[in-house]
Amino acid sequence: MGKATARVNADGCMAGPTPGWHRRIVVLALPIVLANLSVPLLSAVDTAVAGHLPDQASLGGVALGGLFFNAMIWGLGFLRMATTGLVAQALGAGNAEEMRLVQLRALFLAILLGLAILMLRHPLIDGALDLLGGSAAVTEAARAYCDTRIWSAPAALANSVVLGYLLGTQRAKLGFGLQLLLNFFNMVLAIGLVYGLGLGVAGIGAATAMADGLGLVIGLGVLWRLRPHGLPPFEPSVLWARAPLVRLFGINRDIFLRTACLIGVTSLFARLGAGLGDTVLAGNAVLLNFQTFTSFGLDGFAYAAEALVGVAVGARDRSSLRAASRISMFWAVLSAAGFSLAYLAAGPMVIDGLTNQAVVRAIARDYLPWAIVLPVVSVWGFQFDGIFIGATRARELRNGMVVSLAAFLAAAFALMPIAGNHGLWGAYALFMAVRGICLAWFYPRIGAEWGDRPPQPAFVE
Repeated sequence: MGKATARVNADGCMAGPTPGWHRRIVVLALPIVLANLSVPLLSAVDTAVAGHLPDQASLGGVALGGLFFNAMIWGLGFLRMATTGLVAQALGAGNAEEMRLVQLRALFLAILLGLAILMLRHPLIDGALDLLGGSAAVTEAARAYCDTRIWSAPAALANSVVLGYLLGTQRAKLGFGLQLLLNFFNMVLAIGLVYGLGLGVAGIGAATAMADGLGLVIGLGVLWRLRPHGLPPFEPSVLWARAPLVRLFGINRDIFLRTACLIGVTSLFARLGAGLGDTVLAGNAVLLNFQTFTSFGLDGFAYAAEALVGVAVGARDRSSLRAASRISMFWAVLSAAGFSLAYLAAGPMVIDGLTNQAVVRAIARDYLPWAIVLPVVSVWGFQFDGIFIGATRARELRNGMVVSLAAFLAAAFALMPIAGNHGLWGAYALFMAVRGICLAWFYPRIGAEWGDRPPQPAFVE
């Protein structure tokens, strides 16, 4: 990747060969959406492999183990988010040296956290399985899965940094290709280790660990090929400069706290729903799949905003910041409306496909209107998340999520005694709405400190 400058036209958008804003956002978002769609496919393959093993506990073990790792990777998602925002800003500022340093610092932190997880693997796994519950046989299967998969922790976290770097440099297609390749390795290895070598549930976990390792080797090779040329020799002492390290840890801390609040709301929703009975809990679980589908679809536009807003912030280009925010929001809201219309038209059919239990189907249909309105309620928070991550305004993300969590708790305890499960869904919808409202309130702060200086030239490939 050579260093070159791009001309900036009168409205602040980069001129020359740079495509129009609408096309840029769609081109960035589409590969991410496709990559996201491969995630449930991989989960389905793991479920199918476990589901064809002789003992029924295998399937439950993979499910419980998967919950543990999903929570862990989700909780450490700040590695990808901070990398995307900081790399995009360095790209916008034309600072190839800073791009290299951000990448190396993030990789070092990912490996360090991964090694810490390995050192603490026994209490982490024991605590998670005790918390998740399950029969003795399911717990034993989950432990076999976790004991092998956890060795992928350093590689899995480093892979999130690789993806963050590729998104920050607007190479979404390459990121999609790597994700697809990693998932392909995982599926092939799972089938080979379970059916070829007879390793059972442990083989499914080992397949993920090996795929993460292979993915990291390929990812690091890609980063090496994309490295900026013409830079001075690397000085390791620069890597430990205090100011950027403090900034990196501050961003990661605030994003982690924001994610912890989000996990807290998701867990409380499930726990409060469980208190209303098993059938209500099952019906809510079915409907939450709709929200998962929505988030997979809308994440692409949030990730596109991260990359484009980051470049605009790095270049101090207020006009490009507003354009990237406004147009990515337009596409996200349009897509959210599409999801709502699809759920309105096909919601009952989707429910029937997700469960064959008549009582659960009836409960899910009763509360389906909440799943229909949630995409257009939650899209604002999703998209503003991407904008604020690109701008690395993690403090506002944290504060907005704390306010949203408080709103959820207040609404749930006020509404549930009156309206039961409708009150719980209403509290969840309020939580999503407050996320968007808080970040919309904070949004004018982005770029407010730049003054009247003209934008800096951003460098592109």
